[in-house]
Amino acid sequence: MRRERVGQAMVAGNRSRRRALLALAAMASLSGCGGTTINSPFSTAPPPQEDLPTISDRFNQVFGQKTSTQTVAADGTEIDCPVVKIRAGASTYAVEPPGKQPTASELNFQATITRTARECRRVNTEVTARIGIQGRVIVGPAGAPGTVEIPLRAAVVQAGVHEKVISTQVYRTTVSLTEEGGTFSLVGEDLTFTMPPNLSSDNFIFYVGFDPQAVTPAAPKSSRRK
Repeated sequence: MRRERVGQAMVAGNRSRRRALLALAAMASLSGCGGTTINSPFSTAPPPQEDLPTISDRFNQVFGQKTSTQTVAADGTEIDCPVVKIRAGASTYAVEPPGKQPTASELNFQATITRTARECRRVNTEVTARIGIQGRVIVGPAGAPGTVEIPLRAAVVQAGVHEKVISTQVYRTTVSLTEEGGTFSLVGEDLTFTMPPNLSSDNFIFYVGFDPQAVTPAAPKSSRRK
């Protein structure tokens, strides 16, 4: 009698296990069909979200996601752009409170350049370049306002023993900051220069960097007579 009960219990247990396995298999097949995802109510993972375009995505869209840029000149010859380099001594832009020393413990914020790109268009010997600059801003210990202006300069330089500045342009962009800082991305459109037929892109360099002298002057305070 006891053996019969034990046998019945074993059969019932096997049936329960088979039902559980079938249920798990059904759930797995549902999760694998059509990309459907089953979210467990006890899961701590964040819900799936659609990918949002980042600054890098927009930056790539401007330049067509090209690693190297070549255009066709009016005479049918292909040209490439000069390389982009960050000017020595102009790779960071640090701002400290008035009257304070520019030390790490006294900074309001510091900006750095993280990525550059370029694109050239040529008509005869005239070249028009688009210079893309990306960077980030870190808030310093002294704190920073909600928005800051970032002054940048791009220049075309003819390479050689004594480099010669051919053309230069100033660009400014405003960055909204959080406690973690912020990022910026801009494209300068108006950099032009002449490339003589006997020279190539190897004879020129695009320099970019921060230019503190290009900050927009503060508006003068109006004085009222009492």
